[in-house]
Amino acid sequence: MAIALADIKKLRDMTSAGMMDCKKALEEAEGDFKRAVEILREKGKSTLAKRGDNETTQGAVLSRIGGGKAILVCLGCETDFVAATPDFKKLAGSIADAAIAQFPADLEALKAVKGADGYTLDEDITNQAGKTGEKHVLAYYGALEAPFVSEYVHFNGKLGAIVAFNKVVPAEIARGIAMQVASMNPVAVDPASVPADVLESERTVAIQKTKDEQVQKAVDNALKKVGINPAHVDSEDHIESNTAKGWLTPEQAQQAREIIAKVSEETLASLAQKEQMINGIVNGRIQKFLKENTLMEQEYQLSDDKATVAAALKAVDAEAKVVAFKRFSLAD
Repeated sequence: MAIALADIKKLRDMTSAGMMDCKKALEEAEGDFKRAVEILREKGKSTLAKRGDNETTQGAVLSRIGGGKAILVCLGCETDFVAATPDFKKLAGSIADAAIAQFPADLEALKAVKGADGYTLDEDITNQAGKTGEKHVLAYYGALEAPFVSEYVHFNGKLGAIVAFNKVVPAEIARGIAMQVASMNPVAVDPASVPADVLESERTVAIQKTKDEQVQKAVDNALKKVGINPAHVDSEDHIESNTAKGWLTPEQAQQAREIIAKVSEETLASLAQKEQMINGIVNGRIQKFLKENTLMEQEYQLSDDKATVAAALKAVDAEAKVVAFKRFSLAD
């Protein structure tokens, strides 16, 4: 059937879909607007299904604050071209507005929030995917509620953070700490709040690294004593290539292999009797990790005197504390 241009424009105004997509949908629906809208939405579902494994490394990170509440959301897509379109930006903004207004408990609850058009945000995202032919996903939603909140979104729109405080603090440092969270990506507010599994993982890595360093040190010393450069035999590939180049004789190559195997085994056995020494080194590494990766212990990036975030905050209000934060980056 022939479809009037006015009807195509009407459907476009209703859905923001392309003119040709609207024309085809109306033709398939035989002029039924309600059915045509559903056809366009089904197209969006088909797009998501076909592109389900595609990465959504582009998109928009947005924040909103108000009334002691803060939200951070990310609408992801596949290309920066789509992320820059007005329709995409409008949808991302409407999601952020809905999030701060409704303040849902989690990501799934946010997806179920209905907009003015009567459709859920999840359905609106599906519809947008159908219009662009790209996968779209509500990649992140975080919310905080506290006596005072702050936010920061990087100028490229791909990185943001929200921070909750126990009381009102000056806007400058509140925003500065939100910028700190965004740029330095701390794992927790302070050492006491680092998750146990994170600490255990770091301890395991620190123990292995410490043992590897002790073994390597002993091996290097043993190699130097017999006149072999440790850098020439630090892997089997290097041993073979340096022997071919004439930098090692075949005898030296074999001697190096024997020394590496023997000294490594002996050193590991001796380390079993040096638990106190190992723990001392490991504890030092853990303390370094906590200083570099917990918000309050980090060096405040906007400080001129290398003060910690805790010290910078205390300088403006001795009773002020950060109680929580949320961060998301499309680059992570």
